[in-house]
Amino acid sequence: MSDALRIVSLLPSATEIAVALGLGDNLVGRSHECDFPPFVKDLPVCTSTRLEKGLRSVEIDRRVQEIVTQGLSMYEVDAPLLRRLAPDIILTQTQCAVCAVTPDDLETALADWMGEQPALISTAPDTLEDVWADIRAVGAAAGRAGKADTVIDDLKARLAKLARLRLPGEARPRIAAIEWFDPLMVAGNWIPELVSAAGGDPLFARAGEHSAFLDWDDLVAADPDLLILMPCGYQIPQSLADIEAVAGDPRWTAMRAVRAGHVYIADGHHFFNRPGPRIVESAEIVAQIVADWRGGSGGRAEHWMRYSG
Repeated sequence: MSDALRIVSLLPSATEIAVALGLGDNLVGRSHECDFPPFVKDLPVCTSTRLEKGLRSVEIDRRVQEIVTQGLSMYEVDAPLLRRLAPDIILTQTQCAVCAVTPDDLETALADWMGEQPALISTAPDTLEDVWADIRAVGAAAGRAGKADTVIDDLKARLAKLARLRLPGEARPRIAAIEWFDPLMVAGNWIPELVSAAGGDPLFARAGEHSAFLDWDDLVAADPDLLILMPCGYQIPQSLADIEAVAGDPRWTAMRAVRAGHVYIADGHHFFNRPGPRIVESAEIVAQIVADWRGGSGGRAEHWMRYSG
C-alpha cells in the first residue's frame, strides 16, 4: 500500500490501532474524541456530539434518551471537511451507536461523494478476540498485515505475563466493574476477560455480553471484595465529580469493599472502554489494583486511585 494512503479515524481506539500499525503519518482527520497519542489532537476534527459538556451520569442518560426518542443521531459529521480530506480509508465502528460515529452517521457525507468512495472499516468488538480481529482488519486494509500480527502477538504476550505473575493458590478477589453510575451498569464485553487475566473473578458480566443495567440490591447481595469504577468516557476527575451518584446511595456502605476501603476509580475514558492496543494496559491496571487489594504494592497509580470517601 502506498505511503500516500490517507486515513480518517472516527473512533479513538481505531486511531490508536492505526498508530500502533505505523500509520500515524497517514492519518489526515479524526473524531472529536480522538486524543491519543497527543499528536493526533492537531488533526482536523470531523465530528461533533449533541451532548453538552459537564453533565452528570444521570443527566447524560436522560439526554441520550431524548436524542434517541427524537430519532436523531448522537453525532454530526462534517461532510464538507471529510470530502476535502479525501480519505482512502475511514475507520468507524458498529459496536455502540451511543459511544461513537457509526456507518449510518456517514450516509449523508458519502451520498454525493465525487469519485471513488473511501473504504469503510468498521470495528465491532465484543471480546478480546474481536479486538485482535479488528487490528488485523485495519492492517489488511492498509497493507500492514504483517505488522498487525506482530502487534497482536505482543499484546497477547503481555496478557500471558500477567498470569505468570500470580502465585499458585493465590486468592482471586470477586470484582464488580462498574461502567456507569446512574443508572447503575456493570461493564461487559471484553472487561470480564481483562479482570480474569489480571487475577480477579468478574461478577455479573460474562465475556462477549454487552454491558447491562445492574440492580443495587443485587450488587449489595453479591458483596464484592472490591469495586472498580470505570465509567465509559470518564477520566478520574469526572468520576470524582459524579461519585455521589453511587456513594450517596444508602446501600453503598452495606458492601464490604466500601467498608474496607477497597473501592478504586480507574480512567474509563482512555482505558477499558477503548478496545485497541491499550486494552492490555487496562488489564495491567486491574492487576495493580488487585495487588493493592492483597496488601502489596500496586505500583504507580497513574491511571487509577483508591477511593477513601
